[in-house]
Amino acid sequence: MIKIMKYGDFSREEIFAVQENKADVSSVVSDIIANVRARGDEALFEYSRKFDKAELTALEVTDEEIDEAFAAVEPEFLEILRKAANNITAFHEKQVRNSFIISEKEGVVTGQKVTPIEKVGLYVPGGTAAYPSTVLMDSIPAKIAGCEEIVMVTPPSFGGKVNPVILAAAKIAGVTKIFKVGGAQAIAALAYGTESIPRVFKIVGPGNAFVAEAKRQVYGQVSIDMIAGPSEILVIADEKSNPRHVAADLLSQAEHDKLASAVLVTNSEELAQKVSDELELQIPLLPRAEIARASIDNNGKIIIADDLDKVIEISNEIAPEHLELIVDNPFDLLSKVKNAGSVFMGRNCPEALGDYFAGANHTLPTSGTAKFSSPLSVDDFVKKIQYTYYTENALAKVAEDVAFFAHKEGLDAHAKSALVRTKDLF
Repeated sequence: MIKIMKYGDFSREEIFAVQENKADVSSVVSDIIANVRARGDEALFEYSRKFDKAELTALEVTDEEIDEAFAAVEPEFLEILRKAANNITAFHEKQVRNSFIISEKEGVVTGQKVTPIEKVGLYVPGGTAAYPSTVLMDSIPAKIAGCEEIVMVTPPSFGGKVNPVILAAAKIAGVTKIFKVGGAQAIAALAYGTESIPRVFKIVGPGNAFVAEAKRQVYGQVSIDMIAGPSEILVIADEKSNPRHVAADLLSQAEHDKLASAVLVTNSEELAQKVSDELELQIPLLPRAEIARASIDNNGKIIIADDLDKVIEISNEIAPEHLELIVDNPFDLLSKVKNAGSVFMGRNCPEALGDYFAGANHTLPTSGTAKFSSPLSVDDFVKKIQYTYYTENALAKVAEDVAFFAHKEGLDAHAKSALVRTKDLF
């Protein structure tokens, strides 16, 4: 049963306690990465046999396999995928940054050039689970950014096939290449390259503890989006809220993972008890009831505060991945939200809208990292190059200032590199 806690009656440590996954997979992942670096495709085939029970003869998904998968997906779902892709595209096109140039001073030009990352890798979980939404969310921003090569990796199922809905989503989103490989070995392949899989410059996408640790270990060799933890939802709801709706929203994340976190923060003791009761009614009805039960019992909590100002303060301290504002005037509260990955506003906006359809990205900061990081966006797939141009006369006007600054830092050669163009120093 979910814990109910009155703010002020419990310590801050108890209120803000986070269940951590203590499993240390770093040495296992390190060995996998080293093996892939040394043996390339040969290691990938072995890991497919070992972990996926798939006997592969080739790693890359062929055009024929993609066409076959596309034909196998029901037309109704293909249309829904297209609608979702259109919404995601419309949202992320607004994020495109422009290059700029400044030439306000005579003889001086400075500027910034925004350029796409040439090769990016997308990790998409597979096997028993299929997340076509992740394909859309991670590849469409890359496409909008102008990335030339978008390489997707996803684990094969038993028999060496990739789930058809994954391949259909990839085709709709414009993925360039797809490979049947998952786990830490897939991250290693993207980071270092193999005979079949090209090396990329950035890796994005969620995964299990092994994938997350692999991303951590290859960071520096390549860029990554984030180290994602278990899924989280925090619901802010007042006394007018429907407890059935609130409970359903909490369970929408609890069913992801036994380590997932579902939290309700409210100013109503009555709502708190009703939501607790409703959870007990709804959990047994879920196909993933065992997972949801573990999540709610171990990581779930209901925090009761005196007023909505305190409720928002608690939410900002937790900095949730997903934040729902189930109140009449959510825009009034939005101005007070400082830390959250994605905010769902009002009484008719379940978090599931964001997972699949609304358009805002669902690859979000977790574990409190929303205090300093952002959702996946077009910005993640571009880099900036800055440039500076001075004429001879423009440099002459500032060379002494540059040299003075350089001398303050004890860097004489820096100073001379500016002055030698205006004086005879040697």
